Amino acid sequence: MQFKDLFQKKRKYATVPSVDRTAPNRVMDGAIDVPEERPKREIPEGLMNKCPKCGTIQYNKELDKNLKVCTACEYHYKLNAVERIQMTMDEGRFVEFDSEMASQDPLEFPDYIAKYNKAVEATGMQDAVITGEGTIGGYPVVVAVMSFDFMGGSLGSVVGEKVTNAIEHATRTNRPVIIFSTSGGARMQESILSLMQMAKTSAAIAKLNEQGGLYVSVITDPTFGGVSASFAMLGDYIIAEPGAAFGFTGGRVIEQTMKIKLPPGFQTAEFNLKHGQVDLVSHRKEMRSTLTRLLSMHAVKEETVNG
Repeated sequence: MQFKDLFQKKRKYATVPSVDRTAPNRVMDGAIDVPEERPKREIPEGLMNKCPKCGTIQYNKELDKNLKVCTACEYHYKLNAVERIQMTMDEGRFVEFDSEMASQDPLEFPDYIAKYNKAVEATGMQDAVITGEGTIGGYPVVVAVMSFDFMGGSLGSVVGEKVTNAIEHATRTNRPVIIFSTSGGARMQESILSLMQMAKTSAAIAKLNEQGGLYVSVITDPTFGGVSASFAMLGDYIIAEPGAAFGFTGGRVIEQTMKIKLPPGFQTAEFNLKHGQVDLVSHRKEMRSTLTRLLSMHAVKEETVNG
């Protein structure tokens, strides 16, 4: 499946006045006469970006070339599912699963459909995960890639079903599974049906494990709630991007509930690596090569499979 033409939107422009700063100010009756403005020029909106961590302003094109990692402080910007697939999978070697699967509002929760449709329109996705199969470095894999920009990457029935289908397909075809997680937690509009997805996905992983299948979990920022309490933390290898925050609930809630002060950097990838919750913190530029090395230890290349 090709993603090059997805999500292209009509460019917006912001009007910026251009003032001749070389012209001297003139004083007229005690007031300053401001120089006349030159004709206004238009600059494309979204041309530049300010890093939320260090405040460095950089061109979006340069940021994209750097895989959306700040060139000054190495802050890893959030990626949507399509961007992640483009950066990770071999070009032209990805086939999507369950692309038309969409939520049906099983509990008729107020305003759910309106919010859901708004997310569909904004992202071009049908829900908060894209699943499929392809190759990484020539090694066949099944992947599930979550997207935080779709309702906070919340775990609902569709997300759970798609992830489960992907894991079961990997079990049948004896292929490794890689899941990129990012989520705010269970989707409250689906209540208990959302929570059931934790058990369903975990059971599918257990069957994969019984057959000796490989599961690599990649934690990205942020990953919390039902996702972190289920499939995100069940990997044979658990890798996190630098600075990624993950846990069951946020630090502020923990502090208020437990009446304690949490240590600096609590719930970051680096803190969790130090305390044994993850196996590796991998820079985004190294993620593809890291996954390729892991796959080379457990899998065979696509040519060998087809041969």
